[in-house]
Amino acid sequence: MSFTDPVADFLTRIRNGIKARHQKVDAPASKLKLEIARVLKEEGYIANYKATEEDGKKIVRVYIKYNAENQAAITNIQRISRPGCRVYVNRNEIPRVLGGLGITILTTPKGVRSGKQARKEGVGGELICQVY
Repeated sequence: MSFTDPVADFLTRIRNGIKARHQKVDAPASKLKLEIARVLKEEGYIANYKATEEDGKKIVRVYIKYNAENQAAITNIQRISRPGCRVYVNRNEIPRVLGGLGITILTTPKGVRSGKQARKEGVGGELICQVY
C-alpha cells in the first residue's frame, strides 16, 4: 500500500489516536517519521517512541502523553508543506506558533529540527508541520 503523503498519514494517525484516547499509535516507519517523533519527544508532546518490527515490516510506535485529567499534550497537529505545495522558509521567516506556545517542525540541511532549534542554529528549510 503506497501513500502520496506518508508524513500526513503519520500525523493523522497520531491525531486520530488522541481523539480515540489510545495509549499508543503504530505507523509504517521511515527515517523522517522517526526524526519527527524524536523532535516531538524532545519538546514534550509525546511520552516516548520506538522503532520496532512486526511481521517483517518496520513500524514506529508512538506513545501518546496524557496529563492527570486525561488530556493529551497535543491539542492540534497540522501538516503545512505538502507534496503538491511545498513551503520553504529562511531562518528569519520561521513562524512562531501561538506566540511561542507551540512548535514548528522543519527539515533543514542539518536535519529535522524544531523551529526554536533552527532559529538558534541560523538555518531555514521546509516546514513539515506545526504542533500545539
